[in-house]
Amino acid sequence: MPDTDTLIIGAGRMGRGIALALSQAGGKSRLFSRSQGRVVAPLSAEAAGGLGTAVQTADLVVLAVPDDAIANVAQELAETGAVRSGQTILHLSGLLDRSVLSVLSGSGAALGSFHPLQTIADPTAAPALLRGAVAGIEGDERAIASGIGLARQLGMRPIVIPAEGKAAYHAGAAIVANYTVALVGVAQRLAEEAGIDPIEAGQIYLPLLEGALGNLRKLGAVHALTGPIRRGDAETVRAHLAVLDAATARLYRTAGLEALKLARAAGLDPSKADAIAAELKEKGAGEGP
Repeated sequence: MPDTDTLIIGAGRMGRGIALALSQAGGKSRLFSRSQGRVVAPLSAEAAGGLGTAVQTADLVVLAVPDDAIANVAQELAETGAVRSGQTILHLSGLLDRSVLSVLSGSGAALGSFHPLQTIADPTAAPALLRGAVAGIEGDERAIASGIGLARQLGMRPIVIPAEGKAAYHAGAAIVANYTVALVGVAQRLAEEAGIDPIEAGQIYLPLLEGALGNLRKLGAVHALTGPIRRGDAETVRAHLAVLDAATARLYRTAGLEALKLARAAGLDPSKADAIAAELKEKGAGEGP
């Protein structure tokens, strides 16, 4: 992969981040801005040539654009006539598979997807954040090989995902990256309701979250679980539910039942587990009539 000419279409945070990471890894990459209609990094004589010119000389083309723009960009590529059989076209969607690129199937190019399982808010941090992260790869045989090569060049860990498994895989990513933040937001609100200063409420649970993450790294989900459900403390669960509003109690019960599965797998006494299940499945006192 070091000699692969990679064209990244889309100068958003992920596109710029991957371009920077490739550059630092010694790879040959160019970044094409769709809004400006030219190669923006590195600037070169081909910058004025537009998309078709940029694509012609690339070995690997990465579509770093929003999910709802992938099909349109693929159509643009098809219309340029610049895509050829020796190339690989990968998009970065975690949800969509290679079928969104089907308009290019007649070109003979390898088609697939490459999903960096990492959140990039600052492109300059991407080289470090991508290193060690998973890349979810899907596509035809050649596309998978190219995706694995790209992942290794970025220092990422390649995982091949069947096309039919992408939605479930991506749902898991959303739960970890997005819903964890949402749950911390719920915890912050509860802390404020408990009378804690809002600034403090936004900070007090972060060391706890970091500790849980450390346990997950070392032990895995089953053995990282701590707290009242893991201990089989039904009275504490009952007390929690009693002070929660109806919507928060439903969230607590839903997450609690998932935690109970882990606790059972970790060896929680069946009678204690059943007592916890009863509390989680019943309506708590704080949920109204």
